[in-house]
Amino acid sequence: MSTQPISFERDVKPLFRDKDREAMSFVFDLWSYDDVSKHADDILRVLKTGYMPCDGNWNPGQVETFRRWATEGRAA
Repeated sequence: MSTQPISFERDVKPLFRDKDREAMSFVFDLWSYDDVSKHADDILRVLKTGYMPCDGNWNPGQVETFRRWATEGRAA
């Protein structure tokens, strides 16, 4: 396991595809640290339920990456 802090730019932002960003653009920008940080708890809840993204669930490793970022200080 890496001891390097989890990063939005390196670890989280790449999880969101172009079509995910487009689908959510009416609410917030999934490629924006500020927007995703502000909505992280809601995003995590929806990821865990499997309702996002709409074309298939993230694998457990992806959800865990997002969860770690959301709960470990949301390091930039």
